Amino acid sequence: MALAKLQKVLEKPGLSKEELLVEIADCDGLIVRSATKVTAEVLEAAERLQVVGRAGTGVDNVDVEAATRKGVLVMNTPAGNSLSAAELTCGMILCLARQIPQAAASMKEGKWDRKKYMGMELNGKTLGVLGLGRIGREVATRMQAFGMKTIGYDPIITPETSAAFGVEQLPLEQIWPRCDFITVHTPLLPSTTGLLNDSTFAKCRRGVQVVNCARGGIVDEGALLRALQSGQCGGAALDVFTQEPPKERELVNHPNVICCPHLGASTREAQSRCGKEIAMQMVDMATGRGLAGVVNGQALSKAFAPQTKPWIALAKALGSVLRAAAKQAQGSLQLCTLGAPLKDAGSFLAPAVVSGMLAGGRQKEVTLVNALLLAQEAGLKVTASHSDVAPEPHGSSGLLQVSLQGTPLRTLGTVQGSTPLLLELGGATFKQPAPLAGHVLVYRAKASEPSTLPTLAGLLGKVGVQLQSYHSSGAVAGEQWSVAGLSAPLPELAELKPRVTEAFQLHL
Repeated sequence: MALAKLQKVLEKPGLSKEELLVEIADCDGLIVRSATKVTAEVLEAAERLQVVGRAGTGVDNVDVEAATRKGVLVMNTPAGNSLSAAELTCGMILCLARQIPQAAASMKEGKWDRKKYMGMELNGKTLGVLGLGRIGREVATRMQAFGMKTIGYDPIITPETSAAFGVEQLPLEQIWPRCDFITVHTPLLPSTTGLLNDSTFAKCRRGVQVVNCARGGIVDEGALLRALQSGQCGGAALDVFTQEPPKERELVNHPNVICCPHLGASTREAQSRCGKEIAMQMVDMATGRGLAGVVNGQALSKAFAPQTKPWIALAKALGSVLRAAAKQAQGSLQLCTLGAPLKDAGSFLAPAVVSGMLAGGRQKEVTLVNALLLAQEAGLKVTASHSDVAPEPHGSSGLLQVSLQGTPLRTLGTVQGSTPLLLELGGATFKQPAPLAGHVLVYRAKASEPSTLPTLAGLLGKVGVQLQSYHSSGAVAGEQWSVAGLSAPLPELAELKPRVTEAFQLHL
């Protein structure tokens, strides 16, 4: 992705959907907060769009699947509002323990109900933290200062890691009956939707207090209301709802419910931090310095590292050569990285090979963001493998091998400096590595045919195209491959074709 020409910034707050559809047509990048809905319709209208930046954590308002299909990168600022969300959660826990909002409302009504608002101390109580990422751990460490015992669950964070910030990890079944307070800090996924439900509430201590400042839907709102009505849940503090704003008011109006209109990130500091972070992420992407906060194109993060850029160029080139030589982009595509330096490279080289394979096909634009999705739709099965051992003299640099099952074709390449090089094609090894950059003519001819190169030279002379490099392979079954680097593409290959078995041009 190249955003180097990103020079003009337009600030257009408060656009309606119809106005956004008009404004987005000529934009290369889009930055939004939570109120703007980046739907499939908006993405379709944005013909030039390359990246959507969400100034905040959640991307519920962005159709990530539609963006991926279109090859549009989506990124967020996951750390920007962590402190604000954590502090709100801590405030909610304190409010539940001492019924501060209810007591304040009572005072404003002219009442003095000291006995009605009897609270509890947090010291010695057990807090269950479900989700131990940035926000969850900040909540845990802050509530430990109140003397709370913190237990938690996270399928990704290791028990050793959470123990370092004072949280004992337990299975969910052991967490429910032990908690006085439960706070959730997970994304909204199929596995976390309704995490607290009728069944789990029944396993909790009677009078358990529940906080949700993460995403509406993690706590089943119907089950929560039933638990409140029965007394199984003693109180709830909600900053988020399944539907925002909530139309059903019974839960909001319950006397033991404290609620806010999704204020987790609503601090001056968080809004400023998120805005600055997403702007800097855009600038870093535009200038090639790096990529952070990637939601749907993790392969692109590696693409910005100086040492990986030539390998991505090689992978795309090998994919293009294989597609042109095989005349198909279906079947089983196998790539193998050889050599210790490429141990973890398959994750970003696989989509790069696919983008080369599918380029110029029926798809509008194939990028590292949407390559694997489009490959699946095109009937191209991609598998990757690795071996730490690469034949010399490439042991210290590495090799990339790509083949298409069902064809005799296999490409093998490496990188020298910043130049992608072709070492082997269809079992034929090049006498000297052939550069794969710029305008390239690739052809296969009988090794005994002496007039092919003079014919090519004459053809180049007629159209004023310079021959910048020429490399040929050894003979296999009496034929050899040649790769010619040209200053410009040839307008047609009619004069060359009678002397070759096949020929094709690429712009790499």
